[in-house]
Amino acid sequence: MSRHPVRNMTLAIALAASALPAFASDMNNALGGALGGVAGAAVGGALGGSTGAVIGGAVGGGAGGAVTSNRRERTGAIIGGALGGGAGTAAGNAMGGRTGGLVGAAVGGGAGAALGGNVSRSNSYDNDRRGYYKRKKHKHHHHYDD
Repeated sequence: MSRHPVRNMTLAIALAASALPAFASDMNNALGGALGGVAGAAVGGALGGSTGAVIGGAVGGGAGGAVTSNRRERTGAIIGGALGGGAGTAAGNAMGGRTGGLVGAAVGGGAGAALGGNVSRSNSYDNDRRGYYKRKKHKHHHHYDD
């Protein structure tokens, strides 16, 4: 393996990590989405060019978000990571070629997984507060004989 792909991936990971402090509470989701997006875009790009990179970025971003999220965040992290990874890869490819696609996959996958996980978690807690998942309280009818 030549030095350029390794350098490009290191650059993409470093740039993705610099975008993470904005999502401090969702650091795991962001990191998983970013690393998954980069890996997916790199593999997809090697196998199928720019279209493969976009598909790989989406699949990798979603998978990375799924691996690092908890039960309340999982659906949002998968959807957000997939959308962000694919869109970031496409935008990065258009602006900066293969290296730009890797950077875009990292930033998009990380941001999408963090944001999606956050929204999903917030909705889950909101549903709990409204009582959707609490057990129903049954009224007991007492019949007394006089």
